[in-house]
Amino acid sequence: MTIRMGIAGLTAIVLAAGAASAETLAPGEVTFKDGAVEMSLTGQPGDPEAGAKAFADRKLGNCLACHAVSRMSDQLFHGNVGPALDGVAARYSPEGLRAIVTNSKEVFGDQTVMPGFYSLDVGIDVTEAFQGKTILSAQDVEDVVAFLGTLQE
Repeated sequence: MTIRMGIAGLTAIVLAAGAASAETLAPGEVTFKDGAVEMSLTGQPGDPEAGAKAFADRKLGNCLACHAVSRMSDQLFHGNVGPALDGVAARYSPEGLRAIVTNSKEVFGDQTVMPGFYSLDVGIDVTEAFQGKTILSAQDVEDVVAFLGTLQE
């Protein structure tokens, strides 16, 4: 079977692909209001399973370095620098969790040691390889927020 596509069909595909990627907010476009980020960073729902992986991955979120989560007791080295996250979904809305993960300093102030995972405001003397980059992607943030949303108790 031969597929023929004219310029109009190819243009439609390119425009659709551009529109899909245009939905992702750049770090500087994220709006914080009253300790919340109301809009999804990607326009796509988060995947709690992928979020759990990013949360525990020492090369991504590495959240267990500072927080304990009972459900992840099979993982080593839970930290106690930050609060335990059991029941965090009962304490914060998804929009509040999104704000905290995106840039906790916008919620808790500059005194927090928690990094902004989707922020370019990361301090001074950043190694050149990491300049202009976020710790997590916008979809990673949505996935971690979806995972945290499962921590009801």
